[in-house]
Amino acid sequence: MSQAAIDQGLPHVTVLEGVPPEEFNRQVRMAGRPVLLRNLVSDWPIVGAAQSSVASAVGYLQQLDNGKPVHTVFGAPEIQGRFFYSDDLSGLNFHKREVPLSAALSGLLSQLSVATPGSIYIQSIPVDEHIPGFEQAHTLPYLDPAITPRIWIGNQITVQTHFDLYENIACLAAGRRRFTFFPPDQIANLYAGPFEHTLSGPPVSMVRLEDIDFEAYPRFRDAMAHAIIADLEPGDAVYIPYGWWHHVQSLERFNILVNYWWNDAPGVQGSPFDAMLHGLLAIRDLPADARKAWKHLFDQYVFLENGDPVAHLPAETRGALGQHSEAQRQMLWQMLSQSVGHTAAAQARKRQPD
Repeated sequence: MSQAAIDQGLPHVTVLEGVPPEEFNRQVRMAGRPVLLRNLVSDWPIVGAAQSSVASAVGYLQQLDNGKPVHTVFGAPEIQGRFFYSDDLSGLNFHKREVPLSAALSGLLSQLSVATPGSIYIQSIPVDEHIPGFEQAHTLPYLDPAITPRIWIGNQITVQTHFDLYENIACLAAGRRRFTFFPPDQIANLYAGPFEHTLSGPPVSMVRLEDIDFEAYPRFRDAMAHAIIADLEPGDAVYIPYGWWHHVQSLERFNILVNYWWNDAPGVQGSPFDAMLHGLLAIRDLPADARKAWKHLFDQYVFLENGDPVAHLPAETRGALGQHSEAQRQMLWQMLSQSVGHTAAAQARKRQPD
């Protein structure tokens, strides 16, 4: 099934305009779903420059460029901007290298007049490190000023369906983009690829939206029943909740996106992704009845499916199961590191010859 066919009938996200900063949490974040914020950044200088011309937008960025190399992705014309794996999944259909920002921008300009251009994608560049002064001229009042934006610049490309372990506001400065969203609970229907060998960071769906193979991926029909889309014009932004899968199409030959990632969880809590990998090692291969028992334990103590699991205990006796002070966090980390160390030592002893 083609992209045009699946687009027909897909519902659009909620669209809001003029949400005041003090209402952002209530009107946008609490919905727990993507929201299109119309004209949120239409007064940004880079938006105005891009509306004047592509050359004006490129010139605006080049005058701020401090010369540091940037991560840039290149694809041959035949991939048509659709970054993905090689046919046997052993490699990728693109390559990455670091080049000066001004050179990458000049390369994008040179591709505008090419009938079948190669793909160029300047990817996830912290603006404070590469284009100083940009951040001060392009502010977003909804967020803590300490959250540093990143800029993404490319031609007509497709970013495969993936998720981020952050909340996100993505602001379109130039071009047009279509986002197709899937909620986190659709993971079983999205046919995620490998964890170790990814396109760029998070795992991606193996289903190509531009040509869906429902015979190979039959459950994807269920995912499409939950899909929603957002079409962004210059000056628009979209709020993407934590963990929502999204597929991104750049619809013009020149596109600029500025995004803000943040996570309200304290960094001292550690990585949930690491915890899941530990679970793969410690729980996944247990017998089915043991896995089921551990699922109940996780639902009770980690996911709080039944409310506070230790509300019946005096506060001073709740220990690791209660609210964690900094001292208790350190104790838990020590317990965890000791447990991992004991497991590693036991495995090492098993490998020793008699």
